[in-house]
Amino acid sequence: MDSNSLCVLSSQGKHFQSVGKMLGFKDWFKWAPLANQLAYISGEGRFFVENKKMTIAEIPTSKQQKEYTPKGYVDLDLEWFSKDLVIVARSKENKEWKEGPVPTMLTSLFAINIRTGEQQQISFPRKNELDEDPQIVNSYLSFFRRKADDFQGDVWIKDGITGHEHLWIKNADSAPVFYDPK
Repeated sequence: MDSNSLCVLSSQGKHFQSVGKMLGFKDWFKWAPLANQLAYISGEGRFFVENKKMTIAEIPTSKQQKEYTPKGYVDLDLEWFSKDLVIVARSKENKEWKEGPVPTMLTSLFAINIRTGEQQQISFPRKNELDEDPQIVNSYLSFFRRKADDFQGDVWIKDGITGHEHLWIKNADSAPVFYDPK
């Protein structure tokens, strides 16, 4: 529960390589759309309050890895927008928490240009709300916005990174799953 090894295997099954340590969430690692790059949320420890960093591994040489999460923050989900742009759900670390119910991390979405290192906030939930589960279909970004103490929420959508966000589906149990046959 505290750590899993992220490994890759070549398409012919001849080369096996350990990439890093992470928690076992299927949405926390994704291949780049046009390159041999693997984006993943690195870090050990079962709680989301600290030590979760968006990392890019150049494959096959996993030694060339770069973390993009600023000090004092955690990234808890990711999605590739383009070959140079990754969307993450980011929150401030909560190092004060030690025991009891794990606090909800109030995430908002950030766009990271992995070529230049430039980062910008692209969603702005209200106080006590969080944006999570970013998904890309063509040029559209969708995400799930909910109150911290609620499991239901709304699906929001925006055209591109700088487009205006608008409510798409109200009172949903979870974000929809899109199939994009690229």
